[in-house]
Amino acid sequence: MSTLTDSSSVNAQPLVPAHLQTFMALDFGLKRTGLAVGNRILRTAQPQGTISAEGQARFEKVAQQLKTWQPDALVVGVPFHPDGAAHENTVRARRFARQLHGRFNLPVFEVDERYTTTEAHSQGARDADAAAACIILEQFLRSLP
Repeated sequence: MSTLTDSSSVNAQPLVPAHLQTFMALDFGLKRTGLAVGNRILRTAQPQGTISAEGQARFEKVAQQLKTWQPDALVVGVPFHPDGAAHENTVRARRFARQLHGRFNLPVFEVDERYTTTEAHSQGARDADAAAACIILEQFLRSLP
């Protein structure tokens, strides 16, 4: 699995090879997972809806999206407490990222997703999970050289 330059800090500059151009972001949640796609050239992302599934069904729906969009890599939002401390959902999101890598053999990058859902709501998003995934991906794309 692809990691950040400093695995102890999700805010570290990601080591993303230049040949990776297209990305799909996932805003992981226990019941819903938001999706967005984007590319390195434009550094923009577009929300692509939300998967409302758990367990194996979630991975089947992710597989369908991967077939449709064929990204070079995945970006997973990892939540933290406001002070940066990890919590239960931090562990769950990181496990999800490892499972994505293991199942689909794509590079997976983690992004600190604190406040993305709040930001999506404040922007009036109709699908806050997909909008949060979009925010996560744009934040990731802006960090690339």
